Amino acid sequence: MKIKLIAAIAAATTGFGANSAWAGCGEVSITEMDWASSAVVTAVAGFLMENGYGCSVTTVPSSTLTAMASISETGEPDILTELWTNTSPVYEELRGEGKLVELSPVLSDGGVEGWWLPAYLVERHPELATLDGILKNPDLVGGRFHDCPSGWACEIVNTNNALAVNMAGADIARFQHGSGETLATSIAAAYADEKPWFGYYWAPTAVLGKYPMVLVDTGPFDAEAHACNTDATCSAPRLSPYPTSKVVTAVAPSLLEREPEVVEFLKRMSFTNDQMGAVLAWQEEKGASYEEAAVHFLTTYKDTWSGWLDDTARGNLSALLQ
Repeated sequence: MKIKLIAAIAAATTGFGANSAWAGCGEVSITEMDWASSAVVTAVAGFLMENGYGCSVTTVPSSTLTAMASISETGEPDILTELWTNTSPVYEELRGEGKLVELSPVLSDGGVEGWWLPAYLVERHPELATLDGILKNPDLVGGRFHDCPSGWACEIVNTNNALAVNMAGADIARFQHGSGETLATSIAAAYADEKPWFGYYWAPTAVLGKYPMVLVDTGPFDAEAHACNTDATCSAPRLSPYPTSKVVTAVAPSLLEREPEVVEFLKRMSFTNDQMGAVLAWQEEKGASYEEAAVHFLTTYKDTWSGWLDDTARGNLSALLQ
C-alpha cells in the first residue's frame, strides 16, 4: 500500500479542509539523509505533518555534511532529522551559534556501534559475552574478526582496538569486507547454518532487526582512549567501546515561530532501535520502498505515533487509529 493511498482514505473520511489548524500550516522542508533508517523517519514525519497538521512538505535529499553546510549558509532546510551528531564536527558549533535548534533524540536508544556475536553463539558459550572470553577462545568465533570496509570511520577505531588487545596474537585474524553489503551477507550466511561469527556492526539496521545479535562487553567507555582510537596515527591505542551516538532532530530557528505545533510534534517524535530495526527488516524482506516501510510503521505502531500528535492532528488522523 502506498502512503498516498492512506492519505486519500484519511482525507475522505475526516474532511481535513474544514479544520482551521489544517489550513494553518504552510510549507515545510525536511531532509532525507542517504541511509535507510533516516529515509523511513522522513517518510513517517512527512506523512504525519501533511495529514495531521496540513503542511505542504518538501523532501530534500541530503547527507549530514551537506545538511550542515546548507543550514549554516542558507538557514534551510527547515528540519534536519536523524542527525548523528558525533559524525559532524560542526554540529555543536552551529548549535552554539543558534543556526540550528536541537529538538529531541529521534532514536531514543541512540546509534549503537560495536563488536557483535550471534545470539545462538552466546547461548551455547556464555563466556563469549565478554571480549576477554573471546580472546581466550578464538576457535569458538571461527578465529576471525569481520571488519567494516576501507574508508569507513569504524575501520580506524576497530584497527586500534584490535591492536590494543593484540587480537592477532590471540589467533583472531582480521577479515575486512569490501562493502557494507558483504558484511551484512556474512551475518545472514552465519545465521543460515548457525556458524561462528564475530565482528563489527551497528544499530538500528535491517540486519540487527532480523538477526538477534549480542553486543560484546568490551569494558567501560574511555573518552580519552576512544578519541585516540579515532585517529589513524594513534601511537598508543587503548581498548574502549564505541560511545552511544546521539541521534537527533534539529530545526532551523525560523520554524519555531512559524510552525510551533509542528515543532512540538517533532519534539515528541522518537523511535526505539527495536522498532526501527523491525521496520527495516520488514522492508528488506518485502523489497519495499521507504514510503511502504513508513506505512508499515504507521499501521504497526499506532500507539507510538499517536502519542506524538496534538489533539487536532490526532483527530485528523483518527481514521487510521481505529
